[in-house]
Amino acid sequence: QVQLVESGGGLVQPGGSLRLSCAASGSIFSINVMAWYRQAPGKQRELVAAITSGDITNYADSVKGRFTISRDIAKNTVHLQMNSLKPDDAAVYYCRFLGSRYDYWGQGTQVTVSS
Repeated sequence: QVQLVESGGGLVQPGGSLRLSCAASGSIFSINVMAWYRQAPGKQRELVAAITSGDITNYADSVKGRFTISRDIAKNTVHLQMNSLKPDDAAVYYCRFLGSRYDYWGQGTQVTVSS
């Protein structure tokens, strides 16, 4: 049974940075897409950033230029470097690994942006 475990969330002041990580436990092969989503209270879950097996990246307009997604293929890990954080970035962040025959989600990690 594969589980995705996120880490790196926490409290940060506006303008600060955080680095989220998501690692898969168990054997997993042929990940087509690794992605980060977020969900703020009262809002729908939204795609933040994604990276494909061909290293093509995609970002939500609201985070372009501030967030960077990267992956470590050998470790089946995806990272999200978040810079210049704003209060609107506060949410629970979820990672997702999507393959041709599976769709795994992490349990979520809280990001709070407040002074």
